Order: sequence, then C-alpha cells, then structure tokens
Amino acid sequence: MNEQQCNCQTHGLDEETLFITAQTFKALSDPTRIRILYFLCEHEHSVNDIAEALDLTQSAVSHQLRFLKNLRLVKFRREGTTLYYTSDDAHVMGLLNQAIEHAKHT
Repeated sequence: MNEQQCNCQTHGLDEETLFITAQTFKALSDPTRIRILYFLCEHEHSVNDIAEALDLTQSAVSHQLRFLKNLRLVKFRREGTTLYYTSDDAHVMGLLNQAIEHAKHT
C-alpha cells in the first residue's frame, strides 16, 4: 500500500496528535470498553443499565466510562441522581463499527 492509498503522511504528526491517537486505540484495545461503546452507539443508558445488560459490576462500568469520558468518547447527562451515557465521537464509532465488520468477515 502506498502513501496515497492509506492517506498517511510520515510528517506533520505533532506529539499531541500522536498521544490522542494512541489513547483512542488504547480505548479500543479493551474488550470491555468495546462492549460498552457498542452498547451505547444508538441509545443512551444509565450505568446500571449497562452493568445489567453486559453482565458487569457497576464499579467496572463506572471505571471504564470514566476512561472513555476522559477521551471524550462518551458523554453523559444527569437526571436526578442517575447519569445517562451515550457515545460522543462519530469518527471513533465509525472506526469501531468498521473494525467489528472486518472481524466478522475474517
């Protein structure tokens, strides 16, 4: 594959861009975070909903959501004492969906 095919350049990547890119792939390298992001791709859900649907502890879900929120991959809204989360980055969700489709076809 040549440089034009992958739309990559070997120069022009500053340290912040490299770091954010690496953190995004780090987020997508964990099966639990992938499950959470995929679950949130179309609808918002509370921490309890996520924990129940994915058979995880509330603590584990909260920990992973904090990681994803820090990367701005999810966002939340508060309703009383309940936080409702949803995905917040269409580019990363597109990448995730492409990776899932790729995995299904291999």
